[in-house]
Amino acid sequence: MISTKRKYDYLRIGLASPEKILSWSYGEVKLPETINYRTLKPERDGLFCEIVFGPVKTNQCQCNKPKRPLTGPMICEKCGVELTDARVRRERMGHIKLQAPVVHNWYLKNTPNKIGLLLDMKTREVSSIVYSASYIVVDPGTVDELEKNQIITEQEYGRYRQTYGSRSFKALTGAEAIKKMLQELDLKQLSEELREELSQDKITKQRREKANKRLNIVDAFLHSGNKPEWMVLDVIPVLPPDLRPMVELDGGRFATTDLNDLYRNIIVRNNRLKKEYEIGTPELIIKNEKRLLQESVDALINNEGRGNKSSKRRGRELKSLSEILKGKQGRFRQNLLGKRVDYSGRSVIVIGPELKMYQCGLPREMALLLFKPFILHNLLEKNKDGNDLTPNKIRATEAKEMIETGHPDAMTELEKIIVDHPVLLNRAPTLHRLSIQAFEPKLIDGKAIRLHPLVTTAFNADFDGDQMSVHVPLSAEAQAEARILMLASKNILAPKDGNPIVTPTQDMVLGNYYLTIEDPNDEREGKIFKDPYELELAYHNKVIGFHTRVALPVASLNNPRFTEDQLDKYIITTYGKYLFNTIFPVSDDPNKAIPYICDQSEENLSRRTPNKYLVPKGTDIKKFLKEKYESPRPFPKKALSKVIAQVFKNFQINETSKTLDKMKDLGFKYATMSGITVSISDIRTIEGKEEIIAAADEEVKEIKFKEDLGFATEEERRQNTIKVWTKAKDDIKKLIEKDVALNSTTNNIYMMSDSGARGSIDNFVQLSGMRGLMAKPSGEQMDIPIKASFIEGLSMSEFFVSTHGSRKGSTDTALKTAESGYLTRQLVDVSQEIVISEDDCKTDKGKKVHPIFDTDDNEVLGYKVYQAYLDDPINNPKPSSSNLQGVKLNLGQRIKGRFASQNVYDPVTGELYVKKNEFITEDIATAINASGLWEVEIRSLLTCNTQNGVCVKCYGSDLSTSKVVERGEAVGVIAAQSIGEPGTQLTMRTFHTGGVAGGEDITQGLPRVNELFGAREPKGKAIISEITGTIKIVDKQADNRTRIVVQNEIETKEYLTDVGKVTKLQVGDRIKAGDKLVEGLIDPKELIRVSSVAAVEDYILEEVQRVYQSQGVGIADKHIEIIIRQMLRKVKVTDAGDTKLIVGSLISRAELQDIYQECILAGKKTPTVVPELLGIIRSALRADSFLSAASFQETTKVLTEAAIRGKKDYLLGLKENVIIGGLMPAGTGLVDGDYYINENQEEAE
Repeated sequence: MISTKRKYDYLRIGLASPEKILSWSYGEVKLPETINYRTLKPERDGLFCEIVFGPVKTNQCQCNKPKRPLTGPMICEKCGVELTDARVRRERMGHIKLQAPVVHNWYLKNTPNKIGLLLDMKTREVSSIVYSASYIVVDPGTVDELEKNQIITEQEYGRYRQTYGSRSFKALTGAEAIKKMLQELDLKQLSEELREELSQDKITKQRREKANKRLNIVDAFLHSGNKPEWMVLDVIPVLPPDLRPMVELDGGRFATTDLNDLYRNIIVRNNRLKKEYEIGTPELIIKNEKRLLQESVDALINNEGRGNKSSKRRGRELKSLSEILKGKQGRFRQNLLGKRVDYSGRSVIVIGPELKMYQCGLPREMALLLFKPFILHNLLEKNKDGNDLTPNKIRATEAKEMIETGHPDAMTELEKIIVDHPVLLNRAPTLHRLSIQAFEPKLIDGKAIRLHPLVTTAFNADFDGDQMSVHVPLSAEAQAEARILMLASKNILAPKDGNPIVTPTQDMVLGNYYLTIEDPNDEREGKIFKDPYELELAYHNKVIGFHTRVALPVASLNNPRFTEDQLDKYIITTYGKYLFNTIFPVSDDPNKAIPYICDQSEENLSRRTPNKYLVPKGTDIKKFLKEKYESPRPFPKKALSKVIAQVFKNFQINETSKTLDKMKDLGFKYATMSGITVSISDIRTIEGKEEIIAAADEEVKEIKFKEDLGFATEEERRQNTIKVWTKAKDDIKKLIEKDVALNSTTNNIYMMSDSGARGSIDNFVQLSGMRGLMAKPSGEQMDIPIKASFIEGLSMSEFFVSTHGSRKGSTDTALKTAESGYLTRQLVDVSQEIVISEDDCKTDKGKKVHPIFDTDDNEVLGYKVYQAYLDDPINNPKPSSSNLQGVKLNLGQRIKGRFASQNVYDPVTGELYVKKNEFITEDIATAINASGLWEVEIRSLLTCNTQNGVCVKCYGSDLSTSKVVERGEAVGVIAAQSIGEPGTQLTMRTFHTGGVAGGEDITQGLPRVNELFGAREPKGKAIISEITGTIKIVDKQADNRTRIVVQNEIETKEYLTDVGKVTKLQVGDRIKAGDKLVEGLIDPKELIRVSSVAAVEDYILEEVQRVYQSQGVGIADKHIEIIIRQMLRKVKVTDAGDTKLIVGSLISRAELQDIYQECILAGKKTPTVVPELLGIIRSALRADSFLSAASFQETTKVLTEAAIRGKKDYLLGLKENVIIGGLMPAGTGLVDGDYYINENQEEAE
């Protein structure tokens, strides 16, 4: 049974009062000593004192009294140590009583400075008082020149004391002064004064901002119950000793944690100060000692970038408490969010072609150790059943020995255990959930893990020395999850776009391609066989070959997809094609069975075999083949993907994984039998290349001559030369393409490329054509081409020119990986709390979606085509790929797997495709796409009303199963992984237009995605219209800028473009608020100001899709929608109404709803808010959960802020629960309750 009842409702953070710190403590640490160098026992009252922190050894005190079984805790009369469990040394704290107050570094140094804001002082002034450089007047007394809270320098203080005497006024310095001022603050009165100040109309912007910041902090203290003076410490807690241990090294020396040195410094200075007080040392020395004490406490709390000697050891800065929490090696990220696990192994991977899809090969040695506890248990259980009365103790050691030596009995037990115990395999970097999958282990010899070749794509693994780690799921629940959810044979679709991810690659593709070739030149063709058995016999007796075209009676193939009419004919096929068709699942249902496949057409894959491959009985087959028959193309990789998608659609997961296994076996077998190899003779120099290069040389000479005469500039010559050589390379490419098309089934290397197994046309252009132009390190193209191809060999100078590009390639890849990893981390952090938490949020809103095009211009043209068809469907053509340009995602792709927000009808016939709130299946989506509709309104995550998480209807289908998503699915993390994982495939470049007038650098690839999700102002920003209206004036100015005037009934706006920026608008054009006036990228923050939230959502979504689509990466809209939803989760208060909200503060939409409800019930005026677009970093840092934000970035700042506000973390996200060691609220952990695991006998395969 799994119980998901929660241990805690929430976690609260706050400031600790001195009394609170003392209540935690078990005693005072008075001495800086740690352990006695002779006895190696902790010193009394020192940093490791047993009286304060508990015994070093369980139930053993310092005077070594003998251990005895204890009934309860007891204190030794002689040495005062409590006899108890040694584990208490991990939890018992001590304290240091400070002789002078000390200001907590976080509230002094973090920006904004909390103490400075509360006291209305500058950070510099507060620091100078804390470090005793100036004084603050607390009581001016009889001195008229002084005012209360006036800051005076040390010299002034000395002068006033000499002039007026030390009793006539009172000024303080150091933390005491700050503490006294904080104690004297009347927060309620201050809050009222600040609100009064803010309500004035004439207040300046700067004063308003400052007052808002102060009010924010004052209110935080008022509501949290924290007192401002607690920011000044009188007592310091001392961490339990086992959390800052001292370890003995080999040579008798000790290694200690840095914290011990930092505590020691504090104690030494504190004790010295105490002594100075006792002997009445002069004030100056005491003041200096207090400053040193303040610095040593600062060093303990945050020692980063402090230059002083005492906080260093051997020139290295000591690691303070803040650094222990911060960063990748800090407590949060290193120990709380990621832990080392037991029962894991790691080894190199090799290919396992004989494995089934759900299996992996596990080396015996490794399995013995991984399953050691299970084997041990089985061996000992076996021993209980027998009549052997040997004591168990020996048995246990014997059993361990049997495992270590690999005894046959241990091996037998291992074989039994392994049968139903899946293991998890992980390949780092774990970019998405398919980087960890479950397999049934199969024991093998050797030391390498064997991996099924089809799962390599999902793991992004290859067999050139990659390593993978194995993990054993221990509990029954973990095993059930591994088997039901994570088994490799069930992870066939990629969660990012729902397409199959386990497509055959490389040799598997080549083998299947080879099988489906038809040879029109085979003399043996035209024979008719009675059935497949006879066909096989003929092949084995060498009567025909693989690729010989023959005829078979259609009826002998037993395929229910053939029509009555077709059953009476012969089908033209080859032995290879027949073999290829045997791998598909068999079914008697004509709607389910896969048709007999002859070509890659949509009709053949999904409906039936086309009639062009069928001939009536009595036809002269040989004559028909020579005169009328046209051989179809062999099956490349793309066609195999389509076939797999079709099998998945008709037969679901189990049959698909079996088909994939058969396709893999077939591919490997026939790729081997084909004998296809790579040879230098396969690469030929292309005829006609010499002429193309000679002509280009002539043109370049002509261009150079013009420059010498002064008819062209240097830059123009460069640009024209580049154009000439680019054209020359394209011409050579066309020649090669022609050659490939002619010889694609006879030339080995062309066969590899044409099948999609390896290599592309561009490789052949470099191998046998010319290498062409290279790029400089700056990204510009050089105008000197490499005319040679690799087969001819490069000259010395050509070789050097080509090194630039290779180096740039390598550095870019390295940079891109880090950049992409960081993006994924930001995305996960901003979206991790989003889980499917209810079935329907009952919203009546939706989002209209239409096809996405590569450019705005193509979108405008596309819209016109759709509009023309909808206006007059009889005389205008239906929108299709023939009359639309640059479609990146069509309407069907965007609405598949979503719920409709309104009824959808055919625009011409009025037929109802799908009702409101119904699921749009693939077939419905295809029909709607073909209907000519421009847009459809669907349920969207951007309009979902669910408070914590999102609902099933607004999300739609789970892309990895293509069924409707289930409750508890952690869709936020899946979205982040789906966007982050392909990040490494995006380019790093910003394109340089090379000085073309009017052309800006265009940001693309990863930097553009960062720009969009960071909600930053883009490079080359476009001017957008602030109003909806008509263009009245477009006037080109003398300085090459354009004046544009937009007008409507109410107002007129005038804009002046940047120099050289051109506009496509003309006088009389109608435009909407937020439309571009000139070319460029829109700033989303500006768009949200002048237009609507929906416009910003659409803009970011479409722009992100454009970046990924341009690199050929598909990502479902819903993933990007989740991130945009999180960027817009806060609103900004512009008018507080009758509430205590502060103008300018950000609150979450959930909070706002509660406030609205309260106001309406109480009849108060509701606050006014505007939507706020936050970049993903800012959004993650402003999460409602402080644990989640602190473990992301800026840990100390987040914790400081949360402590002052006395924030509660309700533990709603995944991260917070992982940190406190609870079950995360996703999957079976979603609801409070108990789950029982049913033993499911019926297990696939």
